[in-house]
Amino acid sequence: MAVKLRLQRKGRRKAPFYHIVAADARAPRDGRYIDKIGTYNPLTVPATIELNREKAYDWLMKGAQPTDTVQAILRFKGVLYQRHLAVGVKKGAMTEEQAETKLNTWIEGKEARIAKRKEETVEKKRLHVAAVDGTPKVRVKPVPVVEAPVVEEAAAEEVAEEIVAAPVVEAVVEEAAPVVEAAVEAAAPVAEAAAEEAAPVVEAAVEEAAPVVEAAVEEAAPVAEAAIEEAAPVVEAAVEEVAPIVEAAAEEVAPVVEEAAVEATEESAPAAEEKTEE
Repeated sequence: MAVKLRLQRKGRRKAPFYHIVAADARAPRDGRYIDKIGTYNPLTVPATIELNREKAYDWLMKGAQPTDTVQAILRFKGVLYQRHLAVGVKKGAMTEEQAETKLNTWIEGKEARIAKRKEETVEKKRLHVAAVDGTPKVRVKPVPVVEAPVVEEAAAEEVAEEIVAAPVVEAVVEEAAPVVEAAVEAAAPVAEAAAEEAAPVVEAAVEEAAPVVEAAVEEAAPVAEAAIEEAAPVVEAAVEEVAPIVEAAAEEVAPVVEEAAVEATEESAPAAEEKTEE
């Protein structure tokens, strides 16, 4: 009975998948087989080959004849090289240990090249997908301002309180004005005399204190500069926080100002017309 190593087709239509089998040469392609030694998937890049090297080598040494495709697969997986080394050992050209070392070295190099090609295929596919899909757009959500209404309400309440308290303050100031003026007139001569008497003493104290003040100013200058530098970011942050509130208040007041201007224009128009007629 002639035995062949050949492919047995599996898979669906237009998606072939093959079993590598040892079968009777007279059997149909997809019929009965003697032994299954591996699988072959040609649709991946590179092609995926799972092969039992020991079974394949055993069938070759028994005289099984591979088809052209299976022979290429056996060469790719190193089975034919293994048979070549076995012939060399049989002739005495090398020992079994040397043959096994050469076969393992060859298989390791082959597997490394296959892994490298798989990585290149994956990277190529990733670049192709990135080129086709492009860069996704990032949508930035607007930041809602939560504290602004509260600040505006507080400012409105303060303005209302100031408006209500203004008449009371004016009345108190008017009532207290005569008393304050009289007290100032009565105290003026005394203050002038005290100032004249104290002037020499003040000048002497100023002259004595001048060096001390200058030394203190020089010592405090670096501290003041450091404090100003530390306070600058806080001031900038406060200005940035207040700016939106001021803009919002200006936007709210603008319609009221425009309405007042329109009303004033409408009221002054009839008076101007009457003067023109006269």
